[in-house]
Amino acid sequence: MDLGLKDKAVVVLASSKGLGKATAMRFAEEGANVMITSRDEAALKATAEEISEKTGSRVEYKRCDITKKEEITSLVSAAAEAFGTIDVLVNNAGGPPAGNFDSFGDEEWESAFQLTLLSLIRTVREVLPHMRKNGSGRIINIASSSIKQPIDGLTLSNTFRTAISGLSKSLSQELGKDGILINTIGPGRIGTDRLQELDGKIAEQRSISKEQVKEEMVKNIPLGRYGTPEEFAKTIVYLGSEANTYITGQSFLIDGGMVKAL
Repeated sequence: MDLGLKDKAVVVLASSKGLGKATAMRFAEEGANVMITSRDEAALKATAEEISEKTGSRVEYKRCDITKKEEITSLVSAAAEAFGTIDVLVNNAGGPPAGNFDSFGDEEWESAFQLTLLSLIRTVREVLPHMRKNGSGRIINIASSSIKQPIDGLTLSNTFRTAISGLSKSLSQELGKDGILINTIGPGRIGTDRLQELDGKIAEQRSISKEQVKEEMVKNIPLGRYGTPEEFAKTIVYLGSEANTYITGQSFLIDGGMVKAL
């Protein structure tokens, strides 16, 4: 299937590693021009070179702290200047700290809001003029499986990831007339550094090994394993492509069937 992504301009946030990197790689494999970003410039440079060498596509990079408004503005401007427009935005951010409600004060709540929700709001705001000018666009927001079922010990993430899903639904109603499709994807247990961190925290709390944590978690996944970033990226790229012409305002899980809630 031709996804119609050749020479499309794609911005992927938090993309020097993990889900963001896999997503950027997959877009580049389809011939898209990709802007990657994170706070680690050395990692960005290495990732951009790797993706470009493997795919032959154009890959630009720019350091960006997505909790800072001016850096988001600069990022989107750089992408539009490099590629001439922006066709696809993939919002992604590292998760806030693990912990229960009593673990956090106002400072932690403010920081989690800035990282997880406000950064997304600002980035969408910046790309909309380009997409409206084109009369089309695709926005995919990476959240968490907690948009369907809260995860124990991740109160901050549960709160703001669910807000992303609600915002996406609202925006789908407003942006349809502009030909802009927006969807939310919730990863389950996908094998990334973030998952290793969360498994390690569970292991520490329960005084067991990370391997034991993984064995227990896998028992709750009908497919019997953790997913891979490459598997995850396939769905993101489809939703961001010209092959997707009628899916908007939806929240999907990529979790191997782990979450039982509808």
